[in-house]
Formats: sequence, C-alpha cells, structure tokens
Amino acid sequence: MANKDYYKILGLSKEASPAEIKKAFREKAHKYHPDKQGGDEAKFKEINEAYQVLNNPQKRSQYDQFGSDFANGQAGGGFSGWQNAAGFGDNIDFEDLGDIFSGMGDIFGFGGSRSRSRGQARGNDIQIILTVNLEEVAFGAHKEIELEKNTICSHCEGQGHEPNSKVETCPTCQGKGEVIQAQRTIFGSFQSRAVCPNCQGQGKIYSDKCRVCSGEGRVRDKVRMKIKIPAGIHEGQSIRLAGSGEAGLKGAPSGDLFVKVKITPHPDFERDGDNIKSVKKVSFTQVALGDKIDISTLDGKVKLKIPEGTQSGTTFRLKAKGLERLQSRGRGDHLVKVMVETPKKLTKKQKELIKDLGI
Repeated sequence: MANKDYYKILGLSKEASPAEIKKAFREKAHKYHPDKQGGDEAKFKEINEAYQVLNNPQKRSQYDQFGSDFANGQAGGGFSGWQNAAGFGDNIDFEDLGDIFSGMGDIFGFGGSRSRSRGQARGNDIQIILTVNLEEVAFGAHKEIELEKNTICSHCEGQGHEPNSKVETCPTCQGKGEVIQAQRTIFGSFQSRAVCPNCQGQGKIYSDKCRVCSGEGRVRDKVRMKIKIPAGIHEGQSIRLAGSGEAGLKGAPSGDLFVKVKITPHPDFERDGDNIKSVKKVSFTQVALGDKIDISTLDGKVKLKIPEGTQSGTTFRLKAKGLERLQSRGRGDHLVKVMVETPKKLTKKQKELIKDLGI
C-alpha cells in the first residue's frame, strides 16, 4: 500500500501536540462528514485513519519510524484491527465523534444538545454580515439592523393552539415528546432519539390549532434590533447573540444570531492589529530643517515634530492613538511614515540654488 502522510492529511507538523492533533481531527471531521452538505466520505475516512494512528502514542511512534505500512511487518506485526476497511480499527474515539454527531442536529434542525431529554427542536441559527467602518471599530458602536425571521406567535404565545383548545396526550410518542429511530451510518447502525413528528416534542396535541400561526407557535415577521459592536473587533470575527435567531416550534428555544463583521477599507489609514498606519508626504525643506506638521488620527488632528535631518521613510509613533484593544485595556499606537515628496518641476533659479547647496 502507498505510504500516507498522516500529518499532511490533518494539516499538522510532525511536532504537533496531542491537543493539536485532536483539534485538527475535530475541525476536519466536521468539515468532511458525509452527512453534511459538501461532505466527502472518502476524505472523512482518511482523516479518521490518520487520527487513529497519531492520537495513539505507540502507533504514532511506529508510524514515525516505519511509515503508514508499519502494520505489515516492519513494526513487528502491527496491531489488531488495522486491516479493517478504510482504517477504522478497534479504537475509534467515540468521545470525539460524539461531538461531530451532536453538531449534525444543527443541520437537520434539532439543535446541538446531546443531553436534551425532550426532543423539542430549537430554532435555527442565523448568520448575517454587518459592515462597519474603522472609526466604529476603534471606539465601538451600536448598529441597528432589520431581520426577517420566524418569531414567537403573539396570539398563542408560542404554544401553537387556541387558548381554550382541548389537550390530549400524543398517541405517537405516548407523551414523551420523542421517538426512537434507527439510523445507519458509515460506522454501522445506531438507535437515536428524535423529535416526535406529531407533536414536535411537546408530548401533547390540541384540538384547535392557533388560527394565526397554524399550530407552529411562530410566524414570519420583520424585526428591528440594535447590535453592539465592541471596540477593537477584527475583520471576520462574529458576535453571538443567544436566543436572537429563529424561534423554535411550539415554544421550543430560539436559535442564536451570529453577526460576522466586515470592515470597510479606510482612505487614509491601514490597520495592523491594534495599531494604525498612515503615510504623510513632506517636503525636502521640512525634513532637512525640521518642522511641526498636522497628522490626521482617529481622534482628530495632532501635531508631530519632524526633527532636522529626518530621512525619507522614517516612521514615527503616536502612542495610544490606535484602536481599543478587544477584551483588554488600553489602545494601540498610530504609526506615521514620512515620505519626502520630490518636486516634479523646478524653476531655473531653484535648480541653481540646489546646485549651490551641493546636496
């Protein structure tokens, strides 16, 4: 069999720690799980094969010495179960795989909790992209947004039935709110608990559905809300608002709202971590003789002293004129790079003066 690079499969170096190996496995297994949209069963099996070796100190040592074919004799006979199809040996780490399967609930609308005793399906999460400018990132801001989403029905208060409706125990789940289902996976067949499709996890059914929401306990509506943008947030980071996602069926918990931040480029400033960078063009006279110049910052204009003999390309630091540090105290700095602007047209007299100076 061809020698496989398990470290490369998991995107790791050979010096990776056990914690790094476990983290890489979880991330890639989530990404390529065959039950997910865009999943890849062959890739998922390959990832698990690599993990089963690198997560076991003895197997990892043998692999580092002999390569992925160590089980065929070079490592002294290998280990039991290695020949199982696609590398799924006897020691699958179901604790890690449990985290992966728990995430599958979000795909099918059952939330992410493995310990929920009753099967009411929480509402879906929502992710939006919110565009902000650098000034709003620097000091924090409040932005108002409008969402169209499932909200709790105000007529039935999310219960899905009319106030005087007759209540009966659900005959499908016998009042348990969940049913047992058999599920076939690449690991074999499993029994799992699922939301009762008849009562949506309530354990009860009602004679009269809510006339407003038709029994769902939720309606589609537009909602306006304010989002707090924390000072110092970075491009691509998300703000999680628990319970602000889609309303669940018949009073089930709402999902979460994730606000992903996009920062518009600034015409004058460039962000570098918590620092701000800018370029200031100056004349030869200013750097040769020294000067005090105005610099635009996030706080407005400030004076910057240019010493005599400053060279073009010199960077000056304006302390605490950068961005607020996220989840920390203080601010970054503003770094100003001065560049000498060479005049394109000189008079005859100006040229003669420069020649006389000899510089």
